[in-house]
Amino acid sequence: MKARYLTSVFVAAGLVLAAAPVFAADGPPQNDNLNATLWTQRSVEFKAHAAAAYALARIRLDEALADKAWTAAPGEQTGSYQALPPAVILDVDETVLDNSAFQAWMVLNDKSFNPKTWTEFVNAEMSTPIEGALAFTKYADSKGVKVFYVTNRTAEEEPATRKVMEKYGFPMGGNVDTVLTSKEKPDWGSAKSTRRAYIAKDYRILLGIGDNFGDFTDSYRGSEAERQKVFEENAERWGKSWIMIANPTYGSWESAPFGHNYKLPADEQRKAKRGVLKAWEGPK
Repeated sequence: MKARYLTSVFVAAGLVLAAAPVFAADGPPQNDNLNATLWTQRSVEFKAHAAAAYALARIRLDEALADKAWTAAPGEQTGSYQALPPAVILDVDETVLDNSAFQAWMVLNDKSFNPKTWTEFVNAEMSTPIEGALAFTKYADSKGVKVFYVTNRTAEEEPATRKVMEKYGFPMGGNVDTVLTSKEKPDWGSAKSTRRAYIAKDYRILLGIGDNFGDFTDSYRGSEAERQKVFEENAERWGKSWIMIANPTYGSWESAPFGHNYKLPADEQRKAKRGVLKAWEGPK
């Protein structure tokens, strides 16, 4: 009887173990993006940061409306732009829309970015507004400012993007196409200057808001030293006409240490990133 009882216990325990997730001996698998995704998706600190950035953007917008010489597009805004109607330009991903569910899926399933899978996520219409983004865009719209969304989502992904933004009530421009996607025109690549120039022909661009260096300048794919130089050359614009939303999950900052060469194996990318860290020597 005792042997039969012990056998039943061992069988039951085996069934429980078989049903449990399989982890490495020391716990769940490690992932470089775990903490960044956790912070973006779950922390009040991120919400507070985004809310503060958009509160600053509202202040700057009012200042820009009162200053006819103000422009956020010094490279693209040419000619007599002072009398043009006002506009603001926002990136979409991680600036207007939160896609941390996609990042979380990659973390939990040990996946890397794939354009096909990303399109499936976009079409699932799971993105939600970044804290403060909806209120700011509605405020800008109420002031007669045209709100443009310059995104590197593709034309194929535009219908789902519009649907999710309309669902939350983002101003969509009426009879003006305000969602400018990558490859929508032949010269609209991942660099955004051509799209800023397209807007600047008809509007005075008051603010740029984004989460990546490339949302403000096409000089985002240089080395770390080159990026630093461009950052310093535009020091007067940060927090004034250029507003940055923090994004620790991905961006050109991450790829700069390995020369933006995503063909490198993940271990080599990680080695390059570790190699640029400035560390304390440790206790003596």
